[in-house]
Amino acid sequence: MKDDAVYLQYILECIRRIEEDVACEYDRFMESHTCQDAVLRNLQTIAESTQRLSEDIKAVYPEVEWRSIAAFRNVLVHDYLGIDIERIWGIVQEDVPGLKKTIQNMFDDMS
Repeated sequence: MKDDAVYLQYILECIRRIEEDVACEYDRFMESHTCQDAVLRNLQTIAESTQRLSEDIKAVYPEVEWRSIAAFRNVLVHDYLGIDIERIWGIVQEDVPGLKKTIQNMFDDMS
């Protein structure tokens, strides 16, 4: 089993990549399948990585909806035909910044 710090760093890197991919405007994101695919893949990787964090560390941060993140991963992997790209844009704009802060705090608290 890998150390929680490794997964936290990886999550932060995925978030950095998402931020880079959505730095463009909404219309450009909606027109770019390549950008959408990159964001979806990084969201999937984030969700998978959160499932690999220890229960001990997740218990310290109960404000994070860990089960919802796991459920979201299942949608990304198994219900890919039902993905609403507008909803993905909203998640990236509204939810990912807060997750980034929490993951960064988790990582900093480990140091």
